[in-house]
Amino acid sequence: MNVPETFFTISEELRLFFLSCAAGAVFGVYYDIFRTLRLTIPHHSFFVFAEDVIFLATYGIFLSSFASAEARGELRGYYVIGGIIGFTLYFFTIGRFVMRFMGKILSVSKGTLNTLLKPVLKLWSKIVEITKNAVKSAKNSASPLQNNDEM
Repeated sequence: MNVPETFFTISEELRLFFLSCAAGAVFGVYYDIFRTLRLTIPHHSFFVFAEDVIFLATYGIFLSSFASAEARGELRGYYVIGGIIGFTLYFFTIGRFVMRFMGKILSVSKGTLNTLLKPVLKLWSKIVEITKNAVKSAKNSASPLQNNDEM
């Protein structure tokens, strides 16, 4: 009778640990999307909280799927520890450079956008001013039309 294995070998555990570390780094990239969104659009603390809940729920779903697909459905603590280590290493190394880079890109793009929109906004304000003046002068010159019987 063939008895199924009930334990992982050390090499299998190391493979699972390193996979969870790599997944933690990928989740660091995923979290950078939220951080970039927060730099781009000012957030109320409620929405920051909601984004963090979405992030953690996604990570929970990943852990469940990872355990099911890679580890015969067994959830082990070292998957979580590996994910935290991978995320932390990414966050404090590559993640810092990525966020600095994104901050510079966003500040340049905001400056470029302001530079490009300045003439358009100036033209728009001129159009609004002319329209207001035309309406004002039309109201002030409420002289009735002259009756001309010869026409």
